[in-house]
Amino acid sequence: MPVDMVVLHAVVTDKRGVMMNNLPPETFRAFEDKVEQKLEVARQEDMPVSVGLVIDNSGSMHDKRAKVNAAALTFVNASNPNDEAFVVNFNDDFYIDTQGDFTSDVKDMKDALEKIDARGSTALYDAIIGSLDHLKKAHKDKRVLLVVTDGEDTASRSTLANVVSEIQHSDVLVYAVGVFAKDEGRSTVRKARKALEDISEASGGLAYFPEEVNDTTDICKQIAHDIRYQYTLAYYPSNFKLDGTYRQVLVEANAPKAGGRLVVRTRPGYFAKLTGTKKN
Repeated sequence: MPVDMVVLHAVVTDKRGVMMNNLPPETFRAFEDKVEQKLEVARQEDMPVSVGLVIDNSGSMHDKRAKVNAAALTFVNASNPNDEAFVVNFNDDFYIDTQGDFTSDVKDMKDALEKIDARGSTALYDAIIGSLDHLKKAHKDKRVLLVVTDGEDTASRSTLANVVSEIQHSDVLVYAVGVFAKDEGRSTVRKARKALEDISEASGGLAYFPEEVNDTTDICKQIAHDIRYQYTLAYYPSNFKLDGTYRQVLVEANAPKAGGRLVVRTRPGYFAKLTGTKKN
């Protein structure tokens, strides 16, 4: 039985980090385990997404939550109006706090974000894995998590390796924002930062580390723009066996009129397993 079509969502920039729009299909080449694949789809599109807003509700977030909530709502307002979302607040445990789970109602999301009970520890990894599981019930094909936290995981039963593995077995994009305190120990911040980088990079997303919590609003606007102006690339793998192996993916983009080789950010691989519609 053949492998499903592999779908990649990619951000393309020039070497200065400026996003490149309206690139023609011939700009792109895709490789799986170093073997070039035939792209069936290569287009830029603003497609609606299912998104989870995963917000740290531990004790250390008490003075930051109002600004983080405002930034999260800025993200919602800058996103595709047909998106659906749910809100997860987490401390020692995680809670889905939106009415009816998925919603497109900004007021519902605002109410959920304002269920602040900032206390306890940080079960970040458990919250992400729980949110990934909840996204399996989503109605949109494109799925995203926006994670905001101010410290390293201190309470999860799951490990960082568990989270990365779950992401690699999904097609969910993860964007992370680390709002670390300036008086936090260097080793603690380094460990927390590395975890968020590993989590986001495994998905093709990105991690941000603002100097001030006030900067999260502009970052959330940028993330919303990132998601709305991504390219969708898709191919049927030439290695069609459902062998459960992890396959590395590389996408290249070359636009001579834009200075040649461009920078492409997408998920670095996937596990070859049956998940949906098959090639006839």
